[in-house]
Amino acid sequence: MAIKRALTVNDIRDYKPQVLPFEGEWLASIGCPEIKGGWIIWGGSANGKTRFALQLARYMARFTRVAYDSLEEGLSLSMQKAIEDVGMSDVKRSFVLLDKETVPMLRERLAKQRSPQVVIIDSLQYTGLTYKDYTGLINEFPHKLFILVSHADGRDPRGNVGKAIKYDSFVKIYVEGYKAFAQSRYGGGEPFVVWQKGADAYWNGK
Repeated sequence: MAIKRALTVNDIRDYKPQVLPFEGEWLASIGCPEIKGGWIIWGGSANGKTRFALQLARYMARFTRVAYDSLEEGLSLSMQKAIEDVGMSDVKRSFVLLDKETVPMLRERLAKQRSPQVVIIDSLQYTGLTYKDYTGLINEFPHKLFILVSHADGRDPRGNVGKAIKYDSFVKIYVEGYKAFAQSRYGGGEPFVVWQKGADAYWNGK
């Protein structure tokens, strides 16, 4: 493998990242993220992580092409309803649902021209990815953003791969009680309310 050219100060200064111009509650939660690398979203069952991931997909689709690879549910009545509930029809020209598309099939899709710039994979536990596979995917497509949705063990992503991806991620988002708590390299830090009624019921109960 050839050694990459070392970057000069001028190279670094002239670097022009492709940034999503987040505003409002998204800016407050995550900042303005770059389209590259990996994120992870995790949480327990029935806490709102899929709803949050779809809301994020809808918002990102205002700026760029987004694919949601539903490995766990695929095209189903519940996924149809979830997509309708977040108002995805507003961005229908820049959003696609992938029906249980495996990682090798996803690689083929992303190698094509005008393929999605943001890929959300739900869920990590259904991919069969090792950590080496994950880093290989990131390195193969350095100008795309991969967002992995994961099951949880307590307050951490499930499994050793999930935990390794968490430490590597540019943005880490834990969802509990219909609130999303982000740790982001781009700023933000404010909790994001996924569903107000559900969040009120959960957190007031605590």
